[in-house]
Amino acid sequence: MSLVDLVAALMFVGVVAYALFGGADFGAGIWDLLAGNSSRGAPLRHMIDRSIGPVWEANHVWLIYVLVFLWTAFPTGFQLLIDQLFVPWLLVTLGIVLRGGAFAFRKFASSMREARLHGVMFATSSLLTPFVLGMIAGALASGRVTPERTYGAWTAWTGPTSWIGGLLAVLTCGYLAGVFLAADSARSGDMSLASLIGRRALYWGVTTGAVAIGAAIILEVDSPTVAGHLQSRGLPLIVVSALAGAVSLNQLHRGRWARARISAVIAVGAIVIGWGVGQYPDLATDSVSLADAAGARPTLIGLVIVFGVAAVTAVPALVWLFYLVNTSQWTSKESATHSNT
Repeated sequence: MSLVDLVAALMFVGVVAYALFGGADFGAGIWDLLAGNSSRGAPLRHMIDRSIGPVWEANHVWLIYVLVFLWTAFPTGFQLLIDQLFVPWLLVTLGIVLRGGAFAFRKFASSMREARLHGVMFATSSLLTPFVLGMIAGALASGRVTPERTYGAWTAWTGPTSWIGGLLAVLTCGYLAGVFLAADSARSGDMSLASLIGRRALYWGVTTGAVAIGAAIILEVDSPTVAGHLQSRGLPLIVVSALAGAVSLNQLHRGRWARARISAVIAVGAIVIGWGVGQYPDLATDSVSLADAAGARPTLIGLVIVFGVAAVTAVPALVWLFYLVNTSQWTSKESATHSNT
């Protein structure tokens, strides 16, 4: 493995982590949007707040990590992505900012009307942001991002692969969030809510799988390079994703919420890695390779060193945070706090 490939792999670790943790975070907001009115949706919205409240800011650290690696390690690639995809990136930035502000402020709203306004902003931004991120991924996979500016500022990210990428991103986020919320509800002792969420997550997962099968046809037509790579070197990852997805659906059907999380994470992680394998060795398919976009060798070495330092400092703290919020002790303490207020 060359130094460029190593740095690209380290950067892609952040992509996978953001797809999993940030994806579940966004998905929770989508569930908030579909929860129902203020009375019927109150139990689910309360569970969403409890589930993502301690970790929602930490989840977006991975996006910062990816962007810093991208503009430092692959400066010409970063310039290309921002230059030709500035419209969707602006939408993503706006969505993340509005989403975070709304999630924080709705807890301190002075009236029900104000709380509903923040809630709508949080939920709609949670839907918009992953959809646009999926469209960006589709633009890179389809070969529409080129130094020659073959496509315009709007057409570069609105091709068939981009639309199906956005739809899959939303469905995947919703599925991950549903599985996680079902497990959190069961751990907190609310089995009726866990059953409700788990049943809906099962339908969501089936829909996601069906759309993913349809996406293969679109990739074949609009992104033949990536489709060819997925059918060869990426095929084992596609198989792993399909099998893990089937196991996750089976666990949901049997009411084993905690076990369903493991297979759901494997299914989504495998398909995201498969996308990376399918696009390799290009940063922008059929246009800019990783080697062409890479910066100076000393810079790449420095990033590897920084990754090593972060691996022994920041990562253990994140692991400990996720461990804490997934223990019965945390849930029981939180439940006691709510019962005393």
